Amino acid sequence: MIRKRSPFRLLATAAAPTLAVLVMLMFAGYAVLGSNGLLARGEYHKQLADAKVKLAQVEAEKQRLLNRKRLLSHGDPDLADELTRGATDMVGQDEYVIVTK
Repeated sequence: MIRKRSPFRLLATAAAPTLAVLVMLMFAGYAVLGSNGLLARGEYHKQLADAKVKLAQVEAEKQRLLNRKRLLSHGDPDLADELTRGATDMVGQDEYVIVTK
């Protein structure tokens, strides 16, 4: 004997699987298109390359400052002269100033 189901009962039995499929599609969409998804991976690689360049610049500046610190601690007369002239803006009459920055 075949029973006919009412349209409401048919919709009620199909609602749970439909909702589950929609939730899975939503998660799949975020996995591909979301802010941490597959398509955002290229942007992360670009940010990583930029950060590596910035790190190299900071490391170079750090080495320069460490060298100046070492020279100051050993009492290098050339560095002392350079710092004094830079702070007082004094130049001898027989000297030339070459600005590098």
